[in-house]
Amino acid sequence: MLRSAELYYDPYDVEIDDDPYPVWKRMREEAPLYYNEKFNFYALSRYEDVARELPNWETYRSGRGTTADILFNNIEVPPGILLFEDPPLHDLHRRLLSRVFTPRRMLAVESMVRGFCVRELDPLIGAGGFDFIADLGAMMPMRTIGYLLGIPEEDQAKIRDRNGAFIEMAEGRKPGEVNPNLFADTIAMFAEYIEWRASHPSDDLMTDLLRAEIDEPDGTRRPLSRTEVLAYTAMIAGAGNETTARLIGFMGQLLSDHPDQRRELVADPSLIPGAVEETLRYEPPSPVQARYVARDAEHYGRVVPEGSFMLLLNASANRDERRFADPDRFDIHREGGHLSFGQGLHFCLGSALARMEARVAMKEVLKRWPDWDVDYANAERAHTASVRGWARLPVVTG
Repeated sequence: MLRSAELYYDPYDVEIDDDPYPVWKRMREEAPLYYNEKFNFYALSRYEDVARELPNWETYRSGRGTTADILFNNIEVPPGILLFEDPPLHDLHRRLLSRVFTPRRMLAVESMVRGFCVRELDPLIGAGGFDFIADLGAMMPMRTIGYLLGIPEEDQAKIRDRNGAFIEMAEGRKPGEVNPNLFADTIAMFAEYIEWRASHPSDDLMTDLLRAEIDEPDGTRRPLSRTEVLAYTAMIAGAGNETTARLIGFMGQLLSDHPDQRRELVADPSLIPGAVEETLRYEPPSPVQARYVARDAEHYGRVVPEGSFMLLLNASANRDERRFADPDRFDIHREGGHLSFGQGLHFCLGSALARMEARVAMKEVLKRWPDWDVDYANAERAHTASVRGWARLPVVTG
């Protein structure tokens, strides 16, 4: 009898990252609490476990970083980066940002997002094809976030490319190695915009942040420090660009691979929001959430000791047979939630923006090209420890 290959998973393994689902399926079956000796992390892969522990900040802390590379390398995280914070600080900062990310502002942004899509896509009509990432995914989210923040258009691409370079697994770097000046470099990039915006206020997020006051735990109020404004700005710019670009890429790929469902969307665009949700479940751009274990925890009869690292595999949870019928089938009519935006206090603040951008982008693409096929020979994946997706996704249009 053939012995099955030893079960191995780590977030830096590029071959696993290309298609992690078979490994995650084995983990759910054979090792629902998985331990990796090489990087000293544990991982939970079943829906029930991931959904329960994502909001459990008392045990699983975000304050030391929520991506494996930052956490495992003990990179110091500056205050003001909401993704990497725990209560009570997290709650203060989140309340502030939710006042900035208002439904009113999201509504105002939708027609602008449509305008960006029109501008990017119209010149490509009749060209016989385009690239879902280079021509759309890398452009439109950057323009949207740039507009929201108040970054001049001519500088937006520079910022996107710098942000992208920060999270790519650089050639020649060992797996898991990270630039120790990551945060300082990112924050420095925004310093001159903030200085300029301080004396030239406008209707944008940077101005809102410069004017914002924060309620301290002792009841006093204070304006944000310049460093906090910078950290927020950098976080919003980074979080909003990369993941939405990958979501748009995955939609391009999955609707190419499932032409019958694509034709349904062409015939009835009201189904597009459901297709966005199913894409998020099936291929979440942010598939792994890293946490620092702040106190001993027990799972499946084993102790996860304080001081170790835990990976909560939300993308594996999204394919758990215990939760979803036929989970490896892409189905735009599927009902039921997913964990792609997290759960509980770290639920993604930009989720409404990402959903809207993906919905508008797909509607505009389908309007122009009811048919396309991915040119897999020239497609290329992006490899990072935190974001999965396509770096290039050229398609041939009918």
